[in-house]
Amino acid sequence: MATCVSCHRPLVIELEPEEDEDVEMSGSGKAPAEDPDTAPDDVHLNCGCHFHWQCLLEAYEITECPNCGKNLQTTAPDDTPQILCTLNNEGGLQENLDIYPLLSEESYLRAYPEERKCRAFLEFCREGDVKAIVDMLQDDDGDDEEDGDEDPQGRTIGPDELLRYQDPIGEMQSGLHAAVQGGSREVAWLLLLLASELDLQQFPALVFQEASALGIMRGDTSGKVDIRGLKDSSGKTADDLAREVGGVWIGWPGSGRLSI
Repeated sequence: MATCVSCHRPLVIELEPEEDEDVEMSGSGKAPAEDPDTAPDDVHLNCGCHFHWQCLLEAYEITECPNCGKNLQTTAPDDTPQILCTLNNEGGLQENLDIYPLLSEESYLRAYPEERKCRAFLEFCREGDVKAIVDMLQDDDGDDEEDGDEDPQGRTIGPDELLRYQDPIGEMQSGLHAAVQGGSREVAWLLLLLASELDLQQFPALVFQEASALGIMRGDTSGKVDIRGLKDSSGKTADDLAREVGGVWIGWPGSGRLSI
């Protein structure tokens, strides 16, 4: 069986057993020992080397194979860099899969581990997960340190920074951009309540009721960046993006809700 060039183990991964899986009991009352279920875990790079996915993430540097040193980067038809591989995992076989974005993201987060929390925040905004957003904003400094959300200089990622974070490897999108992109008006209202100077009279009563139930409300925003003014790498505000997306955002662009 082929093995990973990094750890020299077979190119499979053990699967966690299902919690409700029936276990046959032997006469002694103990479950018989069985071989664990496995699934393929094989990243076949264009240089010919095979890695487990996690082994590749841990060893990857820039665009060279961490085993043989061959340059893996090629150029896509649109002139963007790409790293093509054949990926065989639990989801099936995928040929000519471009993993350059994933490897670039992982390299960036290894260099700046404190930003994992910020990027998780953006993902919650995109998914419309209000509870997860509020839980993250209400985390105290002790939890941040325990979870690894503190950088080597001891800087913790506080609520104000999370609310105004812009993703350097994600087109400089903010949480408000992510909420618009994900079509979540509930998240947009929450972010506007917490990190903008939008007149409180423009908020539906339900927004205040939900915020109160979650134990969160607007604090002092004086001297702080209004998230409605944040622009992505294309120079677009959340208002501009809402105009492009349409759908649930019809009536929002130009109303002042998403723009200053």
